[in-house]
Amino acid sequence: MSKEYQAKQAALTAEHIKKQDIVITTALIPGRPAPKLVSGEMVKSMKPGSVLVDLAVERGGNVEGAKPGEVVETDGIKIVGYTNVAGRVAASASSLYARNLFSFIETMVDKASKALAVNWDDELVKATALTKDGAVIHPNFQPK
Repeated sequence: MSKEYQAKQAALTAEHIKKQDIVITTALIPGRPAPKLVSGEMVKSMKPGSVLVDLAVERGGNVEGAKPGEVVETDGIKIVGYTNVAGRVAASASSLYARNLFSFIETMVDKASKALAVNWDDELVKATALTKDGAVIHPNFQPK
């Protein structure tokens, strides 16, 4: 990109950033340091309480002031520079899925007797049940 194009792009980015409460950056160029997309001035233009998440921090970062492995606060604006975010997401996603699964199964247990008590009229049960009493009951799996 030409210097003129880069300047126009930076000006447009600056206008958008000052209106946002959260910005997530991800820009990487293979074999090179991450490009600086958010300057210190852009950070300062944001409202206090705003958050920037720099997912490229391990390769130098897209946000000026981002530090690998740290959350930096500048004038009330947080810059999140966590490393290995992809590795962190797996545990959180697994925990969330387990919680959702437990909440779903819990609705099918009678609290007093602790026995299985499926409400076959429940919308979630209807949407997820494939068979009942040896017959296929889900409309998408009906034999043709």
